[in-house]
This record gives sequence, C-alpha cells and structure tokens, in this order.
Amino acid sequence: MSAPENLSECYIEELADLWSANDQMEKVVRELASKAGDATLKKKLEKGAKGIAKHTKTIKELLDDCGVDEKEHCKGMEGLVKEARKHALDANISDDDVRDVVIVAQYQRMCHYGICGFGTTKAFAEALGKSDHVAKLNAITEDIYDTDENLSDLAERSLNLAAK
Repeated sequence: MSAPENLSECYIEELADLWSANDQMEKVVRELASKAGDATLKKKLEKGAKGIAKHTKTIKELLDDCGVDEKEHCKGMEGLVKEARKHALDANISDDDVRDVVIVAQYQRMCHYGICGFGTTKAFAEALGKSDHVAKLNAITEDIYDTDENLSDLAERSLNLAAK
C-alpha cells in the first residue's frame, strides 16, 4: 500500500495491519498454548487463539466493506512474535512455572499491541462516521481487555507465586 493521503486511507491501512498482526499472533499463541504447563493457562491461550481468529474474520469483513481484500505485513507484531519465540518457546527454561510466567508476559505484550491498534482504528471509524464498524471494533477491543485482565489475574494469583 502507498502512503495514506486521508483518514479513510489511514483507517484501511490500520485494518490491513491488524489483519496481519492477528494472523501472526494467532499462530504463536497456539504455540504458546502447547508449551504452557498450567492447564488453566493452556485453556485461556487456546480460547485466546480462537478469539483472535474470530477478530480476524471481522477485520476481513470491515475491509471488504471498504472494498479492500489484502493485508499489510505488520512489522510491529513480527517483532513481538519474535520476542515471544525467543523468550518463551525457544529459551531453555526447565521450570514449567517459570515458562508459564514468561508466556503470560509475552502474550500480554501482544495483547497490548492489539488494544492500541484496535483502539486507534475504532477512533478512525468514529471520525469517519462508520458506526457499524465502531461497534464491531469496540467489541473486539473489549474482548482483548478482558483477556488481558484474566491473564493478569491468573499471573497474580498463581503463576508468579509458583515461579518463585
């Protein structure tokens, strides 16, 4: 895509970036789930991956509504995925509790990227008067906030304590 020249093009670019970010994140979250030692964490990550896939479907629908059917490679999520692989998947961590704490930290970093991206995109949709898009983007943002809070609770109550 070429450089955006107006808010509508900024909006489309953000959606295309989020599509790529979600594709990358969904794949690594499934890998993180397979490495999780804690059963609750594993379930939350598996549920998260399904949610990401659902969000991607919505992004594609929004882009289709804008007449666009391609994504733009997200280098920001590429870096976060690389870090998640380095620290949580490829690292030689022998203690499952420690690995789980690292998995939560890496997953939350990716969630926060999503919160930022979807929040910005929702603001663009609001400014463009796309109320149907705003509602869908708001629902996605709320889903991501809920997931992030659930993982924070899990980490505070059990994972961090077990990793001492």
